[in-house]
Amino acid sequence: MLMARIALLLTAFTLAGCASYRPLYGNGGAALTSQLGNIAIEDVDSRAAQLVRNDLLLSVKGEASDSGYVLSLKPTEKKTKVSTPYGLNLTRMRYTLTMAYVLRQKASGSEVLKGSAFSNVSYDVVEQPIADLQAAENAQVRATREVAEDIRLRLAAYLSRQASN
Repeated sequence: MLMARIALLLTAFTLAGCASYRPLYGNGGAALTSQLGNIAIEDVDSRAAQLVRNDLLLSVKGEASDSGYVLSLKPTEKKTKVSTPYGLNLTRMRYTLTMAYVLRQKASGSEVLKGSAFSNVSYDVVEQPIADLQAAENAQVRATREVAEDIRLRLAAYLSRQASN
C-alpha cells in the first residue's frame, strides 16, 4: 500500500513537469487546420512530387487564392539493389525518396521554413514484368505517403510555434 502511494506521488510530480506541453491538435486544432489551409502548394513536374503534393492538398485543404504561404517541393529518387539470394530469381530493392521543401511567405517571398523529408521502402523484383512494375509503383506510393505526412507535421509544428509567439 505504501509503495502504491509513493508510485502515485512520483507519477504526479513527473506529470506536473509537463504543464508546458501542448498537443499539436489540442484545443487549437481548428485554428491550426485553418492555418494549414493557408498554404498554397506549387505545381510540380515529377510523379513522386505530384503524389506528395496530392496527399498534402488533401490533408491541409490548401490552394486558397488568398493564401499567405507558398510551399515548393523538389524530389530526389533513388533505387538501389539490396540483395539477391543465391539460387532464387528474386532481387530485393530499396526505393529512397527525399523531398526537399521550402515554405515562403507569399507577400514578401521570404523563406520561413526549409528542410527535407525522406522515406526508404523495400520491394521485391521477381522477374515478372507486370508484378515488378506494380511492386515498384506500390513502393513509390508508400514512400510518398510517409514523406507527405512528415512534411505536413513539420508545417503544422512551424505554424503552431508561430501562433504561440
